[in-house]
Amino acid sequence: MRRIDGIRRKIWAMFVLQLAAITFATILGVYGAAAVLEDVLIKRALVEEAAHYWQRIEHNPVDKPPNTANLRGFLQPSGQGVAALPDYLRSFTLGYHRLNRPNGHDLVYVSDWPNGRLFLVFKQEQVDKLAFFFGFVPLTVVLLIIYITLYFTYRASRRALSPVIALASVVRELDPLHPDLGLLAPDHLPSDADGDVLVLAGALHRFASRNEQFIERERNFTRDASHELRSPLTVIKVAADVLEEEASLTAFGQRSVQRIRRAVRDMESLIQAFLILAREGDVGLPDEDFVVNDVLREEIDKAQDLVAGKPVKLELVEQARLGLYAPARAFAVLMANLIRNACLYTEHGSIRVVIAENGVRVMDTGIGMSAEELAQLTTPFFRAQRGHSDGHGIGLNIVRRLAERFDWEIGFASKLNAGTTVSVRFPNARSIKD
Repeated sequence: MRRIDGIRRKIWAMFVLQLAAITFATILGVYGAAAVLEDVLIKRALVEEAAHYWQRIEHNPVDKPPNTANLRGFLQPSGQGVAALPDYLRSFTLGYHRLNRPNGHDLVYVSDWPNGRLFLVFKQEQVDKLAFFFGFVPLTVVLLIIYITLYFTYRASRRALSPVIALASVVRELDPLHPDLGLLAPDHLPSDADGDVLVLAGALHRFASRNEQFIERERNFTRDASHELRSPLTVIKVAADVLEEEASLTAFGQRSVQRIRRAVRDMESLIQAFLILAREGDVGLPDEDFVVNDVLREEIDKAQDLVAGKPVKLELVEQARLGLYAPARAFAVLMANLIRNACLYTEHGSIRVVIAENGVRVMDTGIGMSAEELAQLTTPFFRAQRGHSDGHGIGLNIVRRLAERFDWEIGFASKLNAGTTVSVRFPNARSIKD
């Protein structure tokens, strides 16, 4: 499941990353400045100091090397050995060297001139102290100012976003079935909410109110339709039963009555399916424990009239006994559509409804379907160009929608002029032992 991070967490992470980046850049800049101070300024000063001393030697050959608080020079005249030099300088060659001391390190610069070799030893302890005082002390002050500024900026950002976060919390806690829309009203937000947040809250409140009106109209429609559509169908069924008992009814009349009864049964199933799919959230049917085998026996008995007069055998094959916890009527509507569809498109052979360990298969020896037809199988109002002319072209679309509604898995396999197999798998089905 995808993790949903709050705005506060993201803002906090952003400020922490920004703080870390600023701190790193500032420290890196100070270290870079110290490196420039040593590698550029001090080394260049030593080079210039050596050149200046050699110019002085040309005018005054007995001039002594520099000797100040931070700089000490040693001269090795031409043709003389290193005996006059301190031990720690005798091994140094031309160029720059680092001389480690107990209390720090010095920088040594060695240069040659026709008059001899000059060793300049620069005491870097004072430079390090100056770098610390003028580098790290200002760095600490700058970082403290940045930290304090970012802290108050973070607090201000949290205060600015608190109405949005409060609104998100209200939306998250709303009960979809019984929402309290008053909580979304703009006047329910904190008093410091700005105009944009009030506009958002107002839009959400209007949207939720409009959605609640839609749901109420849907409930009223499904309630009224359930009563008003079934009443005339009941009248038609009773009238068909009365007509069928008429002794003077001709054979043509008998066939017409049978067609009326089948049409009424189909319309009842269709209305029931539409009402189940039309209801939002609750399908209006209670979940119950039922036996799949019992429901299928009843649906197969009802469908026997569809194959009457055709060389087609409609049978139930019970390889297992399954129990299911779901609306039994929704299951009956789904299977009735599959069985009816198989009966309409099978003119000879057999229709087998197989109850297996993990689901149900409806297998027929009808006209089958091509790959193109199979791809459009669940498209509303799509009907094969061959076979029975009855039907509305929405049966398998209803099957697909019912399966999606209850998380049942459905699959289709078909071969042209060989038949079709529809498999329905119920993940929560259980095997019932006799």
